Amino acid sequence: MDFQGFLNDLQDWELSRKDKTRAQKENLTGSVGVEKASKGDTISFDRARNSPGQYDLSRINDPFNRVHSSFVPEDVPDAVSEKDLGNEFFKQKKFKEARDCYSRSIALSPTAVAYANRAMANIKLRRFQEAEDDCTEALNLDDRYIKAYSRRATARKELGKIKESMDDAAFALRLEPNNQEIKKQYADAKSLYEKDILQKASGALRSTVQGTQKSQKSEEKINGGSIQPISHSTQKSGLAEVNHHKKDNEQQILVKESLLTEDVDSRETKARSRPQSQGGDGSKEGLSASNSLEQRNHSITKLEMKASVQQLASRAASRVVAEAAKNVTPPTTAYQFEVSWRAFSGDLALQARLLKAISPHELPKIFKNALSSAILIEIIKCLASFFTEDMDLVVSYLEHLTKVPRFDVIVMCLSSTNKDDIRKIWDEVFSSEATPIEYAEILDNLRSKFGLGQ
Repeated sequence: MDFQGFLNDLQDWELSRKDKTRAQKENLTGSVGVEKASKGDTISFDRARNSPGQYDLSRINDPFNRVHSSFVPEDVPDAVSEKDLGNEFFKQKKFKEARDCYSRSIALSPTAVAYANRAMANIKLRRFQEAEDDCTEALNLDDRYIKAYSRRATARKELGKIKESMDDAAFALRLEPNNQEIKKQYADAKSLYEKDILQKASGALRSTVQGTQKSQKSEEKINGGSIQPISHSTQKSGLAEVNHHKKDNEQQILVKESLLTEDVDSRETKARSRPQSQGGDGSKEGLSASNSLEQRNHSITKLEMKASVQQLASRAASRVVAEAAKNVTPPTTAYQFEVSWRAFSGDLALQARLLKAISPHELPKIFKNALSSAILIEIIKCLASFFTEDMDLVVSYLEHLTKVPRFDVIVMCLSSTNKDDIRKIWDEVFSSEATPIEYAEILDNLRSKFGLGQ
């Protein structure tokens, strides 16, 4: 606008100069200068007007017009066209060019789709860390964008973040339960995670047993005795050191061992009681019994190994939950909330701790349009568990839950079973006779918002 004003001023100045030139011409025509025309001293105004002269400024105006028109190009790139061009490059497997187009689209107008598309291009280019970051940015803009979860799961798997990859796939599957591709992705991620846990636990167990065997051998060498194979009882003592907290499983293994040992002993007794005349046949049967004993011992060792691996895996999972409980951080998105909430599933105390880490007025900002009916029911049940301890906080949570976008639609779509569960909690806990009148009035007003009527 400033530049256009400058051009207008310049045009006004040009017109004023032309007016002055015309006035000078008229004055000179009627003055003494006409007498000097015959002497060749007069100025040819016609020639000056028809040729580019000192006072003709039209040629100055043209460059300014050209500059002005250059400020409004006919083909202005926009975010959508750059994204579409990136899609075309991606179809042609030109992933670098596609990535550049998505980057320009993000620079012009950042959207979840553009970030997720660039993440896919980064995955194809094997730039997995950048792909994970792009998916995270996409989810910051739209925390229910399934493709972003799925692509971040792929990137995290390649980065070795198996647990995080499984969590992303699980959340995407909850958003779209019938998506076969995501079902397969979740199953693969879960299988990898379980395999990883078992490998770590098995490695820890194996190293413990080997350490016990080495110490036993070194003791025998020191004592000057002949080195004998490590007995089954020694192996079992090593396992007991690893699993001394799991007595039940050890007792089951001991029962199995005793039964198997009795069976083998009975066979050996029968073999010895046979007549000496059988000669070679008796020795063969004794050898067979000995081999059978070794096989039984080997099978018992395998059983112990399997039980111990399962115990270590269970213990590792419990340790992870315990560590997470110590470091509860307030979630900032619905995804973060649900991952933490599912991790504490079945433990109302830990779920209550997670809720208390969130300020009630942050609930609408966290959930946006991502609050599911299942999570809503679980939150209400959790709130009921500490209602008597902190009524003011629980009432505040209930009030701010109703401010979550699309809350009325979520309530409207609740099943009759879910509504019955909420009604039971409301009548027995929130609206009980022990509830103070100031809270009872607020809760009565909230009944209708939770689809319970008056």
